[in-house]
Amino acid sequence: MPLHILGLNHNTAPVEIREQVVFTGDEIDRALAQIVALEGVVEAVALSTCNRTEFYVETDDAGLQLVRAWLQQDQDLSESACESLFTLNKEEAIRHLFRVACGLDSMVLGEPQILGQLKDAFRQAEQQGTVGSQLSRLFHHTFSVAKKVRTDTEIGSSPVSVAYAAVNLASQFFSTFSQHTALLIGAGVTIELVAKHLYGKEIGRLFVANRDIGRAQKLASHFDGFALPLSELEGTLPEADILISSTASTEPVVSFEQMKHAIKARRHRPVFAVDIAVPRDLDPEIRKLDDVYLYTIDDLDKVIMEGQSNREAAAVDANRILLDETQRYLSIERSKEVAPIITALRDHGDGLREQVLEQARRRLAKGADSDEVIEYVTSALLKKLLHQPSVRLREAGEKSDKEFIKIVSDLFGLNGKDES
Repeated sequence: MPLHILGLNHNTAPVEIREQVVFTGDEIDRALAQIVALEGVVEAVALSTCNRTEFYVETDDAGLQLVRAWLQQDQDLSESACESLFTLNKEEAIRHLFRVACGLDSMVLGEPQILGQLKDAFRQAEQQGTVGSQLSRLFHHTFSVAKKVRTDTEIGSSPVSVAYAAVNLASQFFSTFSQHTALLIGAGVTIELVAKHLYGKEIGRLFVANRDIGRAQKLASHFDGFALPLSELEGTLPEADILISSTASTEPVVSFEQMKHAIKARRHRPVFAVDIAVPRDLDPEIRKLDDVYLYTIDDLDKVIMEGQSNREAAAVDANRILLDETQRYLSIERSKEVAPIITALRDHGDGLREQVLEQARRRLAKGADSDEVIEYVTSALLKKLLHQPSVRLREAGEKSDKEFIKIVSDLFGLNGKDES
């Protein structure tokens, strides 16, 4: 079965649509189980991040249509979301997977987090038993390609990331950070990077709010910050000059009313806010408040583009590597297709050898001359090996099947002599 990809990402859909199609934790397990239960679907891996939800499946075209129909029904997709879905297959799908793993298809060119997310997605599919030999070979090859690109190019050299872009955008609002307070919601990799950048810019105070207070405390302690549970978030909002959120919540973490009260308590001092999450953590209606400057992950695109020019030259080299690696992988897969035939051919030859060898042993046991036995063995084995090809060649000659005759000539290196 060939590889097919179905999904949407930041290139095909804005955040308003991407947040309609998000799978996390047990939802991914359920989705994988239901997908491989569809007729014609052999293997499946699901990747769902803030910038993309993509399904990598080994299936035929009919199976892909079943996966698409399942996704539309399962997520109750709107018409605009359905229009944002893309499909890729075979060589294009393989190249896309390689590009995703290397960060070449990311909003942040060359960002490294996506490779870890892809590895996690693969491991989860393995645990669910939805990965077989084909996807296993493909994903392991993908991971080695990503390592090669990281090693042989400068694709990850400059400090560009969503976290970097968010803090860089904040610096356009505040000349210095030392007199300001930042409130970070979440405790994942992105928020950790945000905290690191703010700490490097000498932020005045840093709060980290998270559902798991232990994780918040651990993160805050690294940057001289303060931790709080989400239940205390509303009381801390009025303190925040900078608000950046990235959680896995399926519902808004900060409501319009909460932010409205916070702005009133701040006496309308402005708040710079960035919602990196998908689905969004900050109620989109917050944007209507006069003193809140709210940005989503899609709004960071311009900042990111300005900072990643150094990576664009490296991307040329990276894409060249991907082109070579795609062809190499396809060559390996094509060679595997003929492996069973090669094995069968060798087994056939070995069976004929055993027959002739047994006859030779019987002749020797009866006292036959060894030279005569050698002559018999070589002649008999040659006749047995060439019998079927000779029969087929005669039939091809009778039918004037020149293509078959040429194939046999090439196979045995006869340089077309048998065609005369």
